[in-house]
Amino acid sequence: MTGSFEVRLLLDECVPKRLRRDLGAQHVRTVPEMGWAGRRNGDLLALAEQDFDVLVTVDRKLPYQQLIPGRAIAVVVLLATRNKLEFIRPLIPQVEQVLQDIQPGEVREIRG
Repeated sequence: MTGSFEVRLLLDECVPKRLRRDLGAQHVRTVPEMGWAGRRNGDLLALAEQDFDVLVTVDRKLPYQQLIPGRAIAVVVLLATRNKLEFIRPLIPQVEQVLQDIQPGEVREIRG
């Protein structure tokens, strides 16, 4: 997603919300903050693609349960040992690198 605009990120409710502080100057919101907690993945993606460029999740199943190609949003799946901030935080440099060129409808997995 190259260009002069900021990438609009949505953190899934399974991602520690404190991760937003580590994502630099990006526009970052969380699913609960948007009032979308508890939504099924298909509904969440439909809502998210209206206002966001990338959904960041730790839900390994999401890319296999939902058809992402053709959507107006990209998905970044964080594959850490555990879903705790101290395990996910080391993935931030890779996330920031991926955000430079990820395109709508694309899924990228980042392993820790």
